[in-house]
Amino acid sequence: MIKLFFLALILLGLLFLSLNQLGQISQYQDSLVQAGALFILLFSLIVIARYFILLLLSMLNLYRHIKNPKDYKAPHSKMVTVIVPCYDEEMVIKASLESLAKQTYRNFEIIVVDDGSSDNTHLIAKNMEFSEKGRSLIALTKENGGKANALNFGIEHSRGELILSVDADSRLSPDAIELMVTYFEDPKVGAVAGSVYVTNQNTIWTKLQALEYIQGLNLVRNGQAFLKLVNIIPGPIGMFRKDAIIAAGGYQDDTYAEDCDLTLHLISQGYKIDYEIDAVSYTEAPEDLMDLLKQRYRWTRGILQSVVKHKSKLWSMRKNFAMSMVIWYMLFEAVFWPIASIFANVFIVYLGISSGHSTMLVYWWIIFTVLDVAASLYCVSVTKEKMGLVLYSLYYRIFFINVVNIAKVLATAEEFFGVKMSWGKLERKGRI
Repeated sequence: MIKLFFLALILLGLLFLSLNQLGQISQYQDSLVQAGALFILLFSLIVIARYFILLLLSMLNLYRHIKNPKDYKAPHSKMVTVIVPCYDEEMVIKASLESLAKQTYRNFEIIVVDDGSSDNTHLIAKNMEFSEKGRSLIALTKENGGKANALNFGIEHSRGELILSVDADSRLSPDAIELMVTYFEDPKVGAVAGSVYVTNQNTIWTKLQALEYIQGLNLVRNGQAFLKLVNIIPGPIGMFRKDAIIAAGGYQDDTYAEDCDLTLHLISQGYKIDYEIDAVSYTEAPEDLMDLLKQRYRWTRGILQSVVKHKSKLWSMRKNFAMSMVIWYMLFEAVFWPIASIFANVFIVYLGISSGHSTMLVYWWIIFTVLDVAASLYCVSVTKEKMGLVLYSLYYRIFFINVVNIAKVLATAEEFFGVKMSWGKLERKGRI
């Protein structure tokens, strides 16, 4: 703990030194340089503020859980229906269902919904059917209609009062259901997100995604959970109150992000959306650049479509302040942040070259590297991830995030102009 404290002081010192050096550039007479330096400083301060606010909220949420631990040995009275929508998942479906069958919770059913697969997905799941006291697994099949349709099909055939949605390429920790169920003792909780870890950390792209996941989930999501306003329940692991889903009209198929859309519906209805850090889903991430870009295109367009559906809530701060703030935050993260980040990077390079202050590039790199190293150290320390991931933060922001941001900006442009796009299913490798 003492070593981490001194490391934090060093990182903080580097951060303020870099900001001070960038600030000195504004003293030059060139108006373009002054304008550029002002923009860079303002953008840097916004980024730093975001990190510190999320870090503070995340730490407060962890402290609350430590101070008021939940009783995970409570009676298993609530029945849970686990729905696994799948389409051509023969490479991963067996491992996924095996992890579900080993859950420590004693009152659940698993419904596999084969969405018209062309491979052996349904046959594999059918051969794994079982029924015993308190537990069962059944495999259903239907014509292809998309993930949202498959989830609704599963809900129609469900008996549980709680619905756990799990992607077919995900493997859950044994106590995942048991950990998440306890949150629903509070009738105001509409959904609970779990943690998502990358299981196939075998390429540079998947290792960088693993770092992104623990920062995005265990810093951002944990911070949001302190306010009970987690804005997206992830596809690999998310538990919902069945009545709340039905009241929201079920999963909708008019966006590429049905999980985001449903979460926003629940928030708009006044439900709390929480997060359980120890309920883990190990998922298979894209292993090459093109698959990664396809995934981020779909995510960005789906989020934008969900935001547009709920755009009326942008200005409803008096009626529903929480919902309005969530929509603005999502719009900032999906659109404003990527555009500003790309512009800032291009402009800092231009200023560094045109003004002769090339050291500005170094200080710019230090600012974001310090933030990413600090966030990575915190996230790794409170998760089950490998400490070696922290090393990738040295070029995570400059390299990986810029690639992702370019994909987000292009996806935003395509969504604005109404360019058609298919779902873009990823080819599984069977790593789980």
